[in-house]
Amino acid sequence: MTLASPRRPLRAALRSGVALLALAALSPLSPLSPSVARAEDVEFKVATIAPDGSPWAMLLNKFKSAVSKATNKSLAPRVYLNGIKGDEQSIVRQVYEGKLQMGGVSTAALATIAHDMDIIELPYAFTNYAQADKTLDAARPLVEELLAEKGLTLLMYSENGYRSFATKGGCVRKPADLTAKKMRSQESSSHVETYRALGASPVTLPVSEVISSLQTGVVEGFDNTAIITQALGWDQGIKFFTTSEHIYQPALIVMNKKWFDSLSAEHQKAVREAGLSLEEKGRKFVRDLSPILLQNFKERGVEVCALTDAERAAFKEATKGVWDLRAKTASPKGLRLLELLRAAGQ
Repeated sequence: MTLASPRRPLRAALRSGVALLALAALSPLSPLSPSVARAEDVEFKVATIAPDGSPWAMLLNKFKSAVSKATNKSLAPRVYLNGIKGDEQSIVRQVYEGKLQMGGVSTAALATIAHDMDIIELPYAFTNYAQADKTLDAARPLVEELLAEKGLTLLMYSENGYRSFATKGGCVRKPADLTAKKMRSQESSSHVETYRALGASPVTLPVSEVISSLQTGVVEGFDNTAIITQALGWDQGIKFFTTSEHIYQPALIVMNKKWFDSLSAEHQKAVREAGLSLEEKGRKFVRDLSPILLQNFKERGVEVCALTDAERAAFKEATKGVWDLRAKTASPKGLRLLELLRAAGQ
């Protein structure tokens, strides 16, 4: 299976049988509460870096339809895709400032404002999706507190998945394979320190500069999920994708708290129900695509390097000190979150 085009690289994958089954799970939506009486029209802006045709775009469009239906169109979401409103850090700041009312971003990006959020992305925090779901669901009240302190409100969890190493030259089968290698890193202390622990040279770059930096040799690789790698067309700049799965990365849809609190009770209920009705289905949709996307890599000439349990354990051992480093800069609530994650992994 080949990807349709660099601009819409997930189109072909979404036509596959497994993906269509996942898409069917998103539609029709579970019934929401009866439509509320029409109030004064309220338009609000929702932004993400995800491209059109991606699972996140579909999720946000389903959310838009559900909110519109539940409020008799008195709430009118406008969805901005493809990073039109800037990179993830910019989207987080704009939601914080109220220039955007809602954004779909990674937990690492949220650390731009809510510093402790990238604790969730410490290396090897979760061994499988079930553990991640159980732990994050249990941590929801604490996550909501951390966000509320920064003027943000959690709408729902979404999914980016497990991040793995993608490189121009050679599989990454052991930490030594990353020694002095220039790797693009997300702007997050958890990510930067993970690379340093592995002996790599992290280079923090915005999403928009990754492809050109691979082409010019500014970086020799990056880490990301299979789905983001293909959604953004980054697989065009690599030859190897190693399934290290060293960081689990959820995505969150967050709202400007002041804006959300200003809504009527009926509108708040409609927004929350629309989001929560899609949370589990959205996670499943992204996960069902993973094996298809790995096959896409192979058919596009990218070698997929599957690590053994022993090889992956070596990366976990090499990065365990990152947890102690991160604890030194965490707030008291951040430490509670970190310890919750530690307990889940034991």
